[in-house]
Amino acid sequence: MAVDNKNIYMNIYLVSLVMVLMVIGIVYRLINIQYVEGDELRQKAKDNTVKKEDIPANRGNIYSSDGSLLATSIPNYTIRFDAIASKQEDFEKNIKPLSDSLSVMMGKPSSYFEVLLRTGRANKNRYVFITRGLSYTQYMRIKGFPLFSMGANRGGMITEQKTIREHPIGKIAQRTIGYERINDDKTITRVGIEGAFSQYLSGTDGHRMMQRMSRSHYKPINDENEVEPKDGKDVVSTIDVYIQDIAHHALLKQLEYYEADHGCVIVMETATGAIKAISNLGRSDTGNYYETVNYAVVEKHEPGSTFKLASLLALLQDKKADTSSVYDTHEGAVSFYRRQVRDSKRGGYGKISLGRGIEVSSNTVITQAVNEAYKDNPRQFTNYLHKIGMDRPLGIALKGEGVPYIPKPGTKGWSGIALPWMAFGYGLSVTPLQTLTLYNAVANNGEMVKPIFVSEVREFNKPIEVFEKQVINPQIASPEVIAKVQAVLGNVVKKGTGRKLYSPNFSMAGKTGTAQVNYGGGKGKDMYYASSFAGYFPAVNPKYSCIVVIHKPNRAKSYYGADVAGPVFKRIAQKIFTDVPSTKEIRNIDGVIKAQADDYNSYYTEAQKNTSIMPNVKGMYVMDAIPLLENMGLKVVSKGVGRVKKQSIVEGQVIEKNQTIVLELS
Repeated sequence: MAVDNKNIYMNIYLVSLVMVLMVIGIVYRLINIQYVEGDELRQKAKDNTVKKEDIPANRGNIYSSDGSLLATSIPNYTIRFDAIASKQEDFEKNIKPLSDSLSVMMGKPSSYFEVLLRTGRANKNRYVFITRGLSYTQYMRIKGFPLFSMGANRGGMITEQKTIREHPIGKIAQRTIGYERINDDKTITRVGIEGAFSQYLSGTDGHRMMQRMSRSHYKPINDENEVEPKDGKDVVSTIDVYIQDIAHHALLKQLEYYEADHGCVIVMETATGAIKAISNLGRSDTGNYYETVNYAVVEKHEPGSTFKLASLLALLQDKKADTSSVYDTHEGAVSFYRRQVRDSKRGGYGKISLGRGIEVSSNTVITQAVNEAYKDNPRQFTNYLHKIGMDRPLGIALKGEGVPYIPKPGTKGWSGIALPWMAFGYGLSVTPLQTLTLYNAVANNGEMVKPIFVSEVREFNKPIEVFEKQVINPQIASPEVIAKVQAVLGNVVKKGTGRKLYSPNFSMAGKTGTAQVNYGGGKGKDMYYASSFAGYFPAVNPKYSCIVVIHKPNRAKSYYGADVAGPVFKRIAQKIFTDVPSTKEIRNIDGVIKAQADDYNSYYTEAQKNTSIMPNVKGMYVMDAIPLLENMGLKVVSKGVGRVKKQSIVEGQVIEKNQTIVLELS
C-alpha cells in the first residue's frame, strides 16, 4: 500500500513539475514576445493589416500659346462602402434615400442598391463596391448623398482617387504634346513635351496609410501620418490651337485624297522659331489616319529639290556663281561618272540662268553649277553646309530628333557622284524640321533660330522660367545673297513649279520637292515618292514659315510636290491671313485706298477693321466657317456636325464685335 502511495505521489510531482515548466515556458515566451520580439512582431502584424501607399502628385497642365488646355490631369474616383461603420439607427434612416440617390445617378433600380447595401451590412462587409470612374463633379455630388454626407467614420463612404491624363482638344498634335506609358517592367516612357519637360510637370508624391479590409482590399486611414502630394508645374507651349486646327485638317484632307502612307506639317513663327502648329499623321490598317510617329522631328530622308536652297546659298555666298549665271540643260539630261541626272521636263529647258533653274527645279542646272564650282575642292561645299548646321541635330528639347547625314570627302560613302547628287537633295538625309529651319532663316533675313516648343513654365500662374529665342547662326549668308534667294523663292510660286499655288490676293514664297524614295530598286514596288513644299508667307516681311511632307501618295493621281504638298501649304497660308471678305484693296468711306493686298501688315489690319457685314456661310464646312467668323470678331456657337445649313445672323446684316452667331449644321 505504501508503495502505491509513493507511486501516486511521484506521478503528482512529475505532473506538477511539467505544469510548472510549462508555466515557466509560457511566462518566458510572454516576456520574450513583450520585451524582446515585441517590436518586430508588432511591425509584422501592422504590415499584415496596414500598409503605406503613395499618393501620386498631379502632373502639371500643358497649355497652348493662347491659354487652351492641351493636356491636364483629371481626378478619377472609385467609391466603396464600409457597411458596419454607421450606427444601426443612421443606417436604417438613410438606406432608402441613399439608394434612391444612387439610382438616379447610376441609372439602376433603387432596389438594386438597397439589396447591395443591406447584404453588405449583414455580411459585415467593410469594402462594398459602389462605382468607379467618377469625375470630380460626380464625386462631390455623391459625397452629399444621405448617409455618405456624414463622413467616412459615421457614413462609411470610402473614396479611392487616382489621376488620369486627358487631352481636351482631342488627338490633334498628340504626338508632340506627348503621353506617358507604363511599361511591363513598371518603368515609364514619356514622349513629346510630356517627356522633355517632365522635370517640371512631375510633382512630389505624397503618402498615406491603408488598412487591410480583406485579402486584397485596403481602405485609407486618414491620420496625422498622411502627407499631401505636391502637384507639378504648368508648361505653356508655343502651339496655337487655331493654326494647329488649320494645319491638321489641311494635311488630313490631302492625305485622304492621295491615299498617302503618312505625312507631316510644321508651322514656325519666323522671328522667334516658335512652333505654332505641328501635325504628324500615319495611315492605319483600317485606312484611317492617326498621330503615331513624330515624323517631323525623327524621320530623316532624302529631301530632293527642297535641298536646292542650300546649294544655291553656297554658290552665291562663296561667289561661285550668280542667279544670272547661264547653264545648258542639254535637252534635260547630264551624266556624271556614267550616271544620268534628268529634268522632269522632257527635252529640258534649253539655256537658262541659275535663278530660273531653281524656279523650274531643273536638276541638270543645279548639279552642273555645284559640280563645276566645287569639283576641285568639294570640302568647301560641305564646309558651308556645316556652317549653316545641316550636318548636325538642332538640339531641340523633344527627344528622338533624327541625326542628319551629310557625306564628306574622305569618309565612307563619298564618291565621284556624291557632290552632284547632294546638289539636288540625294545621297544625304535630313528631317523636315531641319529643312524648315533653313527656310525660316532665309525668311528671317539670314538669322537662323532654333525651333522651340515651350515658351515658359509656370507655378501658381506665375512664370518661373521663360524660354527665349535662341540664335543658331546670326547670319547664314550676306544680306545681298539672302535678298537674291528670297526673290528666287518668290518667283517659284509666281512663275515656277509652284505657279499653281499663286494667288493675287496673298503672297507666298518657297520651293517644291519631289524625291524618289527607295529608288535603288529602280521602278520596283518598293520605290515611291515623297512630295514636299517648304517656304514662308507672306513673301514680304514673312510672319510664318512652313513645311509639308507627304510620303507615298497614289501615283495614279499625282506625286509632284506642287500638286500633293503645295495645296496644304497654300490652304494654311490662305486661312491664316485671308479668312476675311476677299478684296484686293481696302478703302475708307470716301473711297480712298487705305491698304493694298500685297502690303500684308497694313492690309490685314485694315481688313480686320472692315469686317462689319455678315457673309453667307451656308454650305461651308464648320471648320472653315468658324475661323472666318471668329476673325471677324464674332462669338460662334455651333450645333451639330458637318456643313452649315442655317445661320442666326442673315447675310448682309451689319455685325458688331463680340456678337454671338449660332450655326446649325447638317
